[in-house]
Amino acid sequence: MINWNNLDTLASYKELSEVKPVNLVEVMSGENGAERVKKYSVPMAEGLTYNFGAKSVDDDILAVLAKLAEEAQLVEKFEALYNGAVINTGENRLVLHHLTRGQLGEAVVAEGVDKREFYVAQQQKAADFANKVHAGEIVNEAGEKFTTVVQVGIGGSDLGPRAIYLALENWAKVNDTLKMKAEFISNVDPDDAAAVLNNVDLAHALFIVVSKSGTTLETLTNESFVRDALTKAGLDASKHMLAVTSETSPLAKSTDYLAAFFMDDFIGGRYSSCSAVGGAILSLAFGPEVFARILNGAGAQDELAKNKDIMQNPSMLDALIGVYERNVLGYPETAVLPYSQALSRFPAHLQQLDMESNGKSVNRYGEPVNYVTGPIIFGEPGTNGQHSFYQLLHQGTDIVPLQFVGYKNSQMATDVVIQGSTSQQKLCANVAAQIVAFACGKADDNRNKNFEGGRPSSIIIGEQVNPESLGALLAHFENKVMFQGFVWNLNSFDQEGVQLGKVLAKRVLAHETDGALKVYSDLLNI
Repeated sequence: MINWNNLDTLASYKELSEVKPVNLVEVMSGENGAERVKKYSVPMAEGLTYNFGAKSVDDDILAVLAKLAEEAQLVEKFEALYNGAVINTGENRLVLHHLTRGQLGEAVVAEGVDKREFYVAQQQKAADFANKVHAGEIVNEAGEKFTTVVQVGIGGSDLGPRAIYLALENWAKVNDTLKMKAEFISNVDPDDAAAVLNNVDLAHALFIVVSKSGTTLETLTNESFVRDALTKAGLDASKHMLAVTSETSPLAKSTDYLAAFFMDDFIGGRYSSCSAVGGAILSLAFGPEVFARILNGAGAQDELAKNKDIMQNPSMLDALIGVYERNVLGYPETAVLPYSQALSRFPAHLQQLDMESNGKSVNRYGEPVNYVTGPIIFGEPGTNGQHSFYQLLHQGTDIVPLQFVGYKNSQMATDVVIQGSTSQQKLCANVAAQIVAFACGKADDNRNKNFEGGRPSSIIIGEQVNPESLGALLAHFENKVMFQGFVWNLNSFDQEGVQLGKVLAKRVLAHETDGALKVYSDLLNI
């Protein structure tokens, strides 16, 4: 039997707060640090490694974290999730994004449909469509091949697919799998759509409108923007538009679209990159085979998340260390720092994934919790971030836990030796140096040059950003957020916090305002 209890009722949480904290400067200095880094390393899927040698934990703390995982029944809750339990209590829904990349347990039948079969069928439908576009079987009115695909969506319909596309764009060029250029329109700000449309050859572009409900205000506004541009260019918009939506939405059966690919209510937007939301555009951009490789990497990482041993379950271990940092050490933020330009938008995706999932102050039953929950997430690729906000990370008054991601090899296979080392070696040298600098600091009589150290970090290390390793990285963080939600007894799969602003915006547009809302509306000339 699974028990859903608040964190502060668990005996292991009380024990965790009583364990002697680690002096990170001391344990990371000299040979002690060398042994820690070698010891505290856990393999992930697809050749990735999760190394937490520079985290503020030791064997005693890890032992209590293992007890917490057992007492909170984290693996059992994951098992219930992928076997079709109603985990999303706020909306009374199943949570099935894992099924898009593999059958982890029992067959899940919902609304009379085998959901694994449904997701595979939509993936195959997107693959068949993409193959026909690439082969020139589906063409524009002039009989010419499409060369660009543009995703029109916002939030989870944009951030994940955009991050994945940008991560693999250069890899695909080198490996000759870039089939179509991809662009993205998300913001309702007209400058966003206008900028993309001005740089796209409309006659050779396909546009994917992504909205589960078919009623998302920003997306439908941008769809109208696109249709207007196509019409003004003398093109039949229905020959250039695709839809990714639910089977019951207004977009599903419309003749305004060349094709429609379906998702359902059991996959939230921020978890939807492996569904048709990501599948349609990524299959068109890179080919279905590449999208399948992403799914395989994610599926392999999901399998590791089933392991009860925290030292063989890197997503759960990462989650538990994060809970310790948040709830015992009191750190309110986490910085995500990929040392790879390919992952330039990955922090933005993780920002939504984490903060929209676990930015909650009530438990899964709607009752207030008496402890802090999800951290603030921010980040930027290294080494750019070093010349931006690392000053605060090194010497600011807050200690911010850090999650580095680094790769041994670049994607483009183009480099040059400058001052005795390549650019890739300089990149890797920087991330290694930052980890030690944050952990150990540097004493100096000049207080302005003194570094206290004690700034904890972990690093995920891989050979290269490729489809499999990217899929594994994506699933790692999805599962980390899920496990943390379980520990905090939250519903990580709804997002009521985004709704109030939408309701008030509709009132503004309908001129049904009073009080401060009316004054702000007038100031903005609405």
